[in-house]
Amino acid sequence: MTETAAATRSAEAAVPLLEARALTKHFPVHHARRGRRRLAGARGRGRPAGVPAVHAVEDVSLTLPPGGITAVVGESGSGKSTLALMLARLIVPTSGQLLLDGTEVPATTRGRREYARDVQLVLQDPFSSLNPVHGVRYHLERPLRLHGLGGPGASLDGAMTGLLERVALTPAEQFLSKYPHELSGGQRQRVAIARALAVRPRVLLADEPVSMLDVSIRLGVLNLLGDLRERDGLTILYITHDIASARYLADVITVMYAGQVVESGPAEQVTDQAAHPYTRLLLSAAPDPDRGAPPALAGSGAPPSLVAPPSGCRFHPRCPHAMAVCADTTPPPAEVAGGHFSACWLHATGLAPAQSRPLRGSGTAAGQPPDAGPAPPARPAGPPSPATEGGEET
Repeated sequence: MTETAAATRSAEAAVPLLEARALTKHFPVHHARRGRRRLAGARGRGRPAGVPAVHAVEDVSLTLPPGGITAVVGESGSGKSTLALMLARLIVPTSGQLLLDGTEVPATTRGRREYARDVQLVLQDPFSSLNPVHGVRYHLERPLRLHGLGGPGASLDGAMTGLLERVALTPAEQFLSKYPHELSGGQRQRVAIARALAVRPRVLLADEPVSMLDVSIRLGVLNLLGDLRERDGLTILYITHDIASARYLADVITVMYAGQVVESGPAEQVTDQAAHPYTRLLLSAAPDPDRGAPPALAGSGAPPSLVAPPSGCRFHPRCPHAMAVCADTTPPPAEVAGGHFSACWLHATGLAPAQSRPLRGSGTAAGQPPDAGPAPPARPAGPPSPATEGGEET
């Protein structure tokens, strides 16, 4: 291979397959009162001034490298699913850019079918994502016909059979004639994954694909996603509230809180050397059968209202290490290790004494990691514990 060809291939590998730049989504709060008819008159011109909005996602940047698995972790209401819907182009961002192969994707709905050929979404609830009045054959045949794939007659049947075999539903001929109510939760989710694979996408957005399943079958679906990456080179975004399963499956973990990214980096670094107090809170709350003593939760309170989010760092009302600067200014991402970033003022240097003044009598100073007790134990590279993910599907 010539030096020019090698440089070209290296540059192509460096371009993310799918990239989000500063994506933001605000949902206007529409009141039912008749006196606020100005809302109706302002439709189509953006959010009218003075109308409150839910700040669901705020300035989120994310890259999905080819053939990688990236996990987005956070509690309910952190903006994970809204981010997935924007990446799937099912909702239009308030601001920000979406790029596919380094080329910006229009913010409008034009070209949505072509985009769907590359990026597919698997929804959280397999009990509602499949139409109960149609069988498995219909759910697989429809995307094949819409996108002109599969061919006629026997060729189409062979394509559907192949899809079911890819998600380990065998004998495939028997499952084609079944209806959703005749399938288990894990089988329904596998059909939903097969439907997404029908158009031969390069990116699969999996929005909490195992959260609605029994713990006894979750690991089987996670292993299926891992096999699709290894066998087909599929790029996967795995959204979950379970940081243990994210460590098991993903290469990179991004932690979201109240619509913002607070930490991101290689999965092992994020879970073994968490740099943000919220990530430590998630780890301390995760079930761990090897933990001898009850977990010490490094934080208190509940997530804030996203209609009127806190100023500065949105986690500061719950953070035991909050300083004065945390309530005033949003912290920029700081690189704490190679490729490991944390948006926390505790990693900043050169703060004035007034800025580093603890809000709750905490002794933690800027430039020092939060003292949240001993670091969570390093999790093995094997499967998650039965308390969190369970065993293989039967």
